[in-house]
Amino acid sequence: MKQRSHVLIVDDQADNLLILEDVLSEHYYVHPATNGLEALGFLDAGGRADLILLDVMMPELDGFEVCRRLKSDDATRSIPVMFLTSLDRPEDEELGFSLGAEDFIHKPISPPVVLARVRTHLALSRATRALQRRNADLELVVAERTAEISEQADRLVASKQEVIAAQAATITAFCALAEARDNETGNHIRRTQHYVRILAEALRSHPRFSAVLNDDVIQQFFKSAPLHDVGKVATPDSILLKQGKLTPEEWVIMKKHCEAGRNAILQAESALGGVSDASFLLYAAEIAYSHHERWDGSGYPQGIAGDAIPLSARLMAVADVYDALISRRVYKPPYPHEEAIKMILAEKGRHFDPDVIDALQGVADQFAQIAQSFRDEPEAAVE
Repeated sequence: MKQRSHVLIVDDQADNLLILEDVLSEHYYVHPATNGLEALGFLDAGGRADLILLDVMMPELDGFEVCRRLKSDDATRSIPVMFLTSLDRPEDEELGFSLGAEDFIHKPISPPVVLARVRTHLALSRATRALQRRNADLELVVAERTAEISEQADRLVASKQEVIAAQAATITAFCALAEARDNETGNHIRRTQHYVRILAEALRSHPRFSAVLNDDVIQQFFKSAPLHDVGKVATPDSILLKQGKLTPEEWVIMKKHCEAGRNAILQAESALGGVSDASFLLYAAEIAYSHHERWDGSGYPQGIAGDAIPLSARLMAVADVYDALISRRVYKPPYPHEEAIKMILAEKGRHFDPDVIDALQGVADQFAQIAQSFRDEPEAAVE
């Protein structure tokens, strides 16, 4: 018999606790707490939690501070946290995600959505732990996780809310696969997807792009950008985590992450073929496969040039290079923002689409703000 997971619910409203207990207790062991201090005390005393549903607005200790303490403690850092809140400002969600939360559930609570989200994130947590325990036979692991995600998505398409949950679960699972092995942080993913959206919005009125860049496509780009390096899960640790320069033979293997990422995403897209909102995975496949192509044709894996490179990948190329420049790597210190921008501008017409670089000049300050908002202390150097 499958062992039940433990869910810790933290909310100062008794009616919310009763609703959530009623929804979840049939499937999980539920542990209620009426405030943040009580929840922390429960965990300090050895209480078990495989997932935490955490209210934001609470007396004494709000949910953001509770999450900050959980993620700073080795004993509780890996427990998935899902915020329960009536707050709907983008900056509140950005703060929550920067603290390490996995998801937001907005009040008033929808029991089917809560149950679906809890089921999904518990499955993702199990998948992440499995990846951390074993890195052998990675292609098989990716196939297994993709199959699980597809099976979950099939169960989450009965309503609009469930389709959205399936999309979020797919992205989160793929990112968990990548982050479990890569040495780049989750904030790299958040920064680059915001850079992509800023660039797309700056270009939406441009004659070359106005017919393509509408609100829906820009949102799809934003959703898809976190999957740009998911193919790195297929790269051996000896190459992916190498501290020195890659040999020519190792570099050939490293380049294969583009194709591996595209193939994994297309496999998931095929499994979600009956879901009308699965088109975001097509953009993700474009980005994963082509974001290392160059405007002059000197990139990889295909060596295509100019408009033959998908627009989504052209935007991702700028975002990825900028973030690499301002971030510390084993082979270099972080460059200041102004110097990074100058280096990218110098590649106009060679590495990057000239019109995209012109747009970058107009939003460079916003890039710096994004880098600061999602900085990795002391990794990024934004001045």
